[in-house]
Amino acid sequence: MLIAGEPSGDLLAAELVRALKTRSPDLECFGAGGPNMEAAGVELAFDMTRHAVIGLWEVIGKYFEFRRSMNELLRLAVELRPDVIVCVDFGGFNSRFAGALRDYERHFLSHLSWKPGLVQFVSPQVWASRPGRADDLARNFDQLLCILPFEKAWWAKRVPGFPVEFVGHPIVGRHAAMEVDEVVASVDSGRPVVALMPGSRGGELRKHLPVIADAARRIAMAEDVEFRLLLSNAGHRVVAERAVGEIPNCEIQIGDAGRLLRSATVALSKTGTITLECALHGLPTVTFYKTSPLTYFIGKRVVTVPFLTMPNLLAEEAVFPEFVQDEASPANLAAAVVELLRDTARREAVRRKLTKLTKSLGGPGAADRAAEAVLKLIGETAAKD
Repeated sequence: MLIAGEPSGDLLAAELVRALKTRSPDLECFGAGGPNMEAAGVELAFDMTRHAVIGLWEVIGKYFEFRRSMNELLRLAVELRPDVIVCVDFGGFNSRFAGALRDYERHFLSHLSWKPGLVQFVSPQVWASRPGRADDLARNFDQLLCILPFEKAWWAKRVPGFPVEFVGHPIVGRHAAMEVDEVVASVDSGRPVVALMPGSRGGELRKHLPVIADAARRIAMAEDVEFRLLLSNAGHRVVAERAVGEIPNCEIQIGDAGRLLRSATVALSKTGTITLECALHGLPTVTFYKTSPLTYFIGKRVVTVPFLTMPNLLAEEAVFPEFVQDEASPANLAAAVVELLRDTARREAVRRKLTKLTKSLGGPGAADRAAEAVLKLIGETAAKD
């Protein structure tokens, strides 16, 4: 059984399923996720990716939907009794699901021999905020598969004895599979290209598009450049066109982030996994993030890490200029991008640092290594039965 609640988790789960079926073709997979999982052969009870939210208010607004989904998944698990349940990312929901299932086992299923192995694939960022959550996760899960190099040591110190395995970051394999000599489908004007990446979720676009559009206008007044605005799907095109329609030399691109990152000179991006993709492409990037005042107020008090941008955390320094909340103003973002555009030596220095830090992410094959760990746990669970 697999549970993934966001598009990124849906993709990661699909890669895992394909790796599992390569090793065990008769493996039956079911659960909740999205179209990538379904295409990989997972029998979906429902689409969980519609729940993708950001910010405290969006989570509260979907509370009853989450509750219904959790109850349905608990019912499904008890009915079909899988050998192993793999919870992919989606930490808040999946941690609660695991706790609820363990409670149900203790109170209602103690007479049965069924006790599935529980795996969390991708560590919740407990090392960044509310580290006490680590104890609950270790109590309910049998194994944690992490994708960031520093996480295994963090968990070993925090919860000694809890099985944690670093399988590498999946974007390394995706990056390696790209055609590096692909011809970019646009006419080379000789102008620098600035990649604009406001995010993929509706809430992110509402917060980020106005800021990124204003920053682009300022950049255009200072430098003769071309802009490429990246959207995850065509459904957001109308909103994006209204935001950037009057910006000169601005093209909207749907999907295929790799093609954009290979052609760009500098990127202006929201924080998140996309910044690791920028790092793998050696692309100097200015990062930013804005959320609701309440979410920021709470987050400011619980987040303990010095950066939100993952390459900065890995390097333990601000390789990418980072601007959060009020600091993420159009003026600040534009100034940082223009500075990178004008300073060739600085861009080269950033690329050298990126080459070094991305080596720590592990080699291609994260899904393969995760599959081996899951199959091993299935074997151990069967042996106990």
